Amino acid sequence: RRPAEAVARAGCPVVRAILAGIGGYLPERIVSNDELARTVDTSDEWIRERTGIRQRHFAGPHETATFMGTAAARAALTHANAQPADVDAVILATSTPDQAFPSTAIRVMAALGMNNGFGFDLSAACAGFIYALSVADGMIRAGQVRGVLVIGSEVYSRILNWQDRGTCVLFGDGAGAVFLRAGEGSGADQGILSTHLHAQGSLGDILYVDGAVGQRGKSGFLVMNGREVFR
Repeated sequence: RRPAEAVARAGCPVVRAILAGIGGYLPERIVSNDELARTVDTSDEWIRERTGIRQRHFAGPHETATFMGTAAARAALTHANAQPADVDAVILATSTPDQAFPSTAIRVMAALGMNNGFGFDLSAACAGFIYALSVADGMIRAGQVRGVLVIGSEVYSRILNWQDRGTCVLFGDGAGAVFLRAGEGSGADQGILSTHLHAQGSLGDILYVDGAVGQRGKSGFLVMNGREVFR
């Protein structure tokens, strides 16, 4: 049996991560397919038929990964009736951090006025939020923390190649957050029951960013083999 089940059968309370609050933030600027078609060789019909997308949000100069992540985090804390002092850790999933370091999570901690706890970024692209949720769940189960902000914040509009209509029409910007709180109880349906992570490293070249801090002379654009990603 799984350890949690064994503990429950022994009559001991099971510590699980309880989703106590959720929050989100979308940039002010909304870009419709028709607006995008004025500068990109595409059309509203072409985009909708292939993706179902009608509009997306693009960040303004002030709407950084930190700014959006902080706004989403505040909303999640408010929803949970919690305060920054209740947060032991900030785990922020992003592929578009404001800086190589310090982490965007640390910047969010400063913006929230947190004086204790710790924070770090996690990079796993589209699956980043699930990876971050799994890490937070594990830390809560282990008793290392009792309150965790899990945030996803992306500004993909700043790494898009506007000459590539196969990618630039697909992505937008925004942030989402949840506040997880440690909860005790023997109920089988309480909190996050389990998480399962999978990856296939051999497919890394079908969707990637052509450039990084450790590589000079690279454009830093998102590159995608749409057909293979779809498969």
